[in-house]
Amino acid sequence: MRTYSCLCGNTLFFDNSSCLTCGREVGYCPACRLVTALVPNEQGGFNCGHADCGAAILKCKNYLEHDVCNRCVRAETAAAEPLCDCCRFNDLIPDLTVKGNLLKWYRLEAAKRRLFYDLGELGLPYGTEEDGVEPPLSFDFKADVIPKKNYWRGGGAASERVYTGHANGKITINIREACDVEREKLRVDLGEAHRTLIGHFRHEIGHYYWDMLIKGRREDEFIAVFGDHKSPTYAEALERHYEQGPPADWQQNYVSAYATMHPWEDFAETWALYLDMTSSLDTAAWQGFGGTTDAVHKDVEPMIKRYQQLGVALNEINRSMGLLDLVPEVIVPPVVEKLRYIHDLVRAGREENGALKPAEDQPQAVAPESPPLAESEVAPAAAPPADAEQVANDATQLQSEAVPVLAQ
Repeated sequence: MRTYSCLCGNTLFFDNSSCLTCGREVGYCPACRLVTALVPNEQGGFNCGHADCGAAILKCKNYLEHDVCNRCVRAETAAAEPLCDCCRFNDLIPDLTVKGNLLKWYRLEAAKRRLFYDLGELGLPYGTEEDGVEPPLSFDFKADVIPKKNYWRGGGAASERVYTGHANGKITINIREACDVEREKLRVDLGEAHRTLIGHFRHEIGHYYWDMLIKGRREDEFIAVFGDHKSPTYAEALERHYEQGPPADWQQNYVSAYATMHPWEDFAETWALYLDMTSSLDTAAWQGFGGTTDAVHKDVEPMIKRYQQLGVALNEINRSMGLLDLVPEVIVPPVVEKLRYIHDLVRAGREENGALKPAEDQPQAVAPESPPLAESEVAPAAAPPADAEQVANDATQLQSEAVPVLAQ
């Protein structure tokens, strides 16, 4: 994740909706794909504040009416498409008559925008039913229904327990996950090292891409890496997992205990790790930590090695502050192989997306920039490709004190 600049020169961040220095409203411009100042115009809307853009834009409807978004839409299409390129994927939002739900929705949208940033950086295909994309992607943000006791009528509405998950392109998130207290209770109860909103989104989008890129197309290759998803059935595997728990030696082959439940969950957990890694490396590069190990141009092995190097340093910083490890995963050779499979799958998805959207139709930033190079990268020394065993050993496997990540 990169940072941006306001007209006053102040640094802007991805989630900003105002500049804390000059007070200007800011937003994400769909034309130049930058967070920038919103300059009011005579038409009652705004112009992008970036000097090389100046596009006529309006606030996304969810930005204008609820302040849960910070993205804009093009003025010429706003009447027909009032929602931004992230909000338009929502099928169901929280009940805003319930106290606290607006804040939960804001947090969910913030995590979802980061997910779409990840997907955009990787060039992966996705879309709605109207876009003609199969499966169509959509989101439901729902709460458990727990009827209050009604002593006058002796009953009430039926209860409903909402499970975070994915089915046929629909990602459902229980809005309880947007409450810090409730989420931390669940993290502790389940023995997880992390439990975050962005983690849920990254895990569930892995199931989406299994349906899009693997189902009926690459299942033999998937089975060779992750195992047979048809035997046992998912229902059988789920029951066994919650009755018996993970194998005692699961850390030798999996990224998390939950990944042992079924090959689909192994894939989704590893996919989430891949997005964690690519996002962290992107942020580290933009923030001046060096390392141009981006997923588009690099092989996966140097990415893993760099991620583990950052993880060791950042874990120690967090421990110095009494915080949880930032990178709790231990990336052993079988996990390296799974990450390599996902890396190749992402490349295939990017190529398919390019076929769907020719280069001239792809959105381009007005002034494309690259993360700053570290001094050591100006003339990099050649190195032989690392194999899975070497990658795992070189990083000393992140001596983490935390329980490795589980994801819902």
